[in-house]
Amino acid sequence: MEVNVLNISGKETGAKVQLPESVFGVEPNDHAIYLDVKQYLANQRQGTHKSKQRNEIAGSTRKLHKQKGTGGARAGSIKSPLFNGGGRIFGPQPRDYSFKLNKKLKSLARKSALSYKAKENNIVVLDEVNFDSIKTKNYVNLVNSLNVAGEKTLLVLPVQNNNVYLSSRNLKKAKVITANELNTYDVLNAGKLLLTADAVKTLEEAFAK
Repeated sequence: MEVNVLNISGKETGAKVQLPESVFGVEPNDHAIYLDVKQYLANQRQGTHKSKQRNEIAGSTRKLHKQKGTGGARAGSIKSPLFNGGGRIFGPQPRDYSFKLNKKLKSLARKSALSYKAKENNIVVLDEVNFDSIKTKNYVNLVNSLNVAGEKTLLVLPVQNNNVYLSSRNLKKAKVITANELNTYDVLNAGKLLLTADAVKTLEEAFAK
């Protein structure tokens, strides 16, 4: 698939980029996409829910009263879960929600997501994206010139560029990542996928490995 290359002003440069069929023209695998997105969302979960057990409660371990003859229930200490402020039995503990996926499956999922974007003509290839300073206005001008201001955009750069990244950070519908950080969830969540010509080459080399 061949597409025209635009500059940051939204005008054609006269150059064209061939989107490799091995990355942007595969038969999408919906189940692979499902698993990769599921893993991505699971990895975002922090698992911070926690309750204190008896051994974590601050309090005396002295027996409250003699075991027999009081007419009441036996209670070992003030840390007993029977009392307010006591430890909780079998309470929730922090856990890791992440799980592993085969590298080939993850690669197929990402190529499937990119292929969906290519089929829907939602890919824009830019010559180069670079700003002289960190200003949100710079990124706003970029999306306005590309006529994608009202859509969610994902800009993929070949390498980290702080000026571009920080200029986009205050915009809810804009996200900037490097080609190495590309993931299925972000690709599918974006309305328009913005790629630089160098990022296309980086992706092709990465998926060829």
